[in-house]
This record gives sequence, C-alpha cells and structure tokens, in this order.
Amino acid sequence: MLRPGRFDRQITIDKPDLVGREAIFKVHLKPIKISKTLDIKKLAEQTPGFAGADIANVCNEAALIAARKNKEAVDMQDFQDAVDRVIGGLEKKNKIISPEEKKIIAFHEAGHAVCGWYLEHAYPLLKVTIVPRGTAALGYAQYTPKEQYLYNIDQLTDQICMTLGGRASEEIFFSKISTGAQNDLQQITKIAYAMVTVYGMNDKIGNISFYDPQQETTFTKPYSDETAKMIDQEVRKLIDDAYEKTKTLLSEKRGDVEKLANALLEKEVLFQSDVEALIGKRPFEEKKPLTDDVPVADVVEGTVAETEPKKEEETATGEQTGTIGLAPSI
Repeated sequence: MLRPGRFDRQITIDKPDLVGREAIFKVHLKPIKISKTLDIKKLAEQTPGFAGADIANVCNEAALIAARKNKEAVDMQDFQDAVDRVIGGLEKKNKIISPEEKKIIAFHEAGHAVCGWYLEHAYPLLKVTIVPRGTAALGYAQYTPKEQYLYNIDQLTDQICMTLGGRASEEIFFSKISTGAQNDLQQITKIAYAMVTVYGMNDKIGNISFYDPQQETTFTKPYSDETAKMIDQEVRKLIDDAYEKTKTLLSEKRGDVEKLANALLEKEVLFQSDVEALIGKRPFEEKKPLTDDVPVADVVEGTVAETEPKKEEETATGEQTGTIGLAPSI
C-alpha cells in the first residue's frame, strides 16, 4: 500500500508543543465555566507530552472535581488535581500504612526532592506528596521538565542522581534499603545502558551505537561476549559513581532532608513554595525556552477572543515558567 506511486505521501503528526497545548486547552475550555484567575499558559507548561485527548481528559476531570466541591467556577487547583488524577491515578487516603513505612516513604521522597533542588541539571521540584495514588505509588514527586530534545552527559548523570535520591536517603537515615526504589532502579538502568550502548557516552566503549531499530525483534547481540561484559561493567560503574555522588550530596544536606521529611509527615503534601520556605530558594536559575510569538485565542467567560502577539519589550517580562513531570517513586 505504501510503495512508490500509491499512498506514499505521509504526514507525521507529533504531540503538541507548548504553544499547541495552550491552543488545545482553549478549545476544550470553551464549554467550561472557568475562574478569572486561571492561567492557561501555566496549564500548558504543566502538561508536557500530553496529546489532545489527554488535555480533553484533564479539562473534563477538573470540571468534575469542581462540581463535587460545589464550586461556581473551575480554578487552578482543580486543574492541578486533575493532572495528578490523569497521570497518577486516584488518591487512596484510606490505604492503611504503618507509621514506620510512612516515615520511610517521607524520607524517600524528601531525598528525591533535595537532589532535584541542589543538582544543577535535575528538574526543579514542583510538588512532593506521600499520599498514595493508583495501585502501586505510595508517594511521588512532580518535577518541572523542560521542552528539551538534546541531553549531554552532565544532564543525564544528574537525572540518574536525582532518581537515586530516594534509595540513598533510606540508606543514610535508616542504614537499610527497601523495595520502594524499584521504579527508580528501572529508570536509571535504562538511562545508563542507553548512555553506554546507544549514545556513545562512555570512554571505554567509545563512539559506537549498538542500536538498530530494524534488529529489535532479533535475539542476537551486535557485539561479542567480551564487549557485553565491558558494557555491564561500565554501566555498573556509572551508576555506582552516581550513587556515591548522591549520598555525598544528601549527607551534606542532611538537615534539609529531615526538614522536608518531617514536614511531609505533618502535611502529606508540599509545594515548591513550601520547600523554599523550609530550605531556601533553589541555587540554580531556571532556563526558559525560546518560543515564537504566535497569536492564540483567549477564553473569556465561555467565549474565545484572538490574542495579538506581544511586542518585544513585553515578552521579556511576560514569560512564565513551570511544567510538571510525575515521577512515581515508591
């Protein structure tokens, strides 16, 4: 069917970018009575990787949440709860967790949060909670991932360190580890093997990529047993070095981890402003993406109005930051 001369004209439709998500939000918000304080651009920033159907689901879920609370309009908090619901599943506050387990979960999530706060290339924290969601997550942290397509070694290494923050925190404060880091270990193993075997980010293996999309279904490896052993050793070394770096950081910031963990045990949910109040502002300034000024329709009381592109002097002060990435840890 796709041979030359027939249906060979193909159009690829990628997931929407920041501007596209903002426009899609405004389409789905037309029938919904929204609060005047709702920041639609921030909603678009908080939903990286969402397709149109995901955004429609978020809007419907937010409206249902507001209706259950007998609100007159849907506000930002309802949309944030809806994003949590769509990504992480239902809250399960009635799940019985022992005080010892709850303390481990709190220190685990605090470890993630502190690593994300003090590592330059890690995603900045937006929210951390120990309220169980879905079928497996006993706690999770939301970060602010950027619209980024290229990563260097330092950025990937910091991501590994941040992901190992929960396991390292458990070892530092309890001198033993739990099964809560299963998802974290799966993530870092994939990243580390990709760095060594796909992206050529290892000195011993060299600038070689063993990835071939046409050979995904075969069971043969495109390298010798000796090279396979070397790959395993380099991956293990990469992760071990990152783990030591993470433990060193958390040992230096031990007091901050305790502050966040105790606050989580008390409040169960901490936002970025709460973390700033407890341990101070993040020492690294967030880099903002460059976006072209594209006119996007505004939602005003159920109607849509065309927005003109901002002038050059206005764009410098009108930028907003902050996107959400949900990382179930336990």
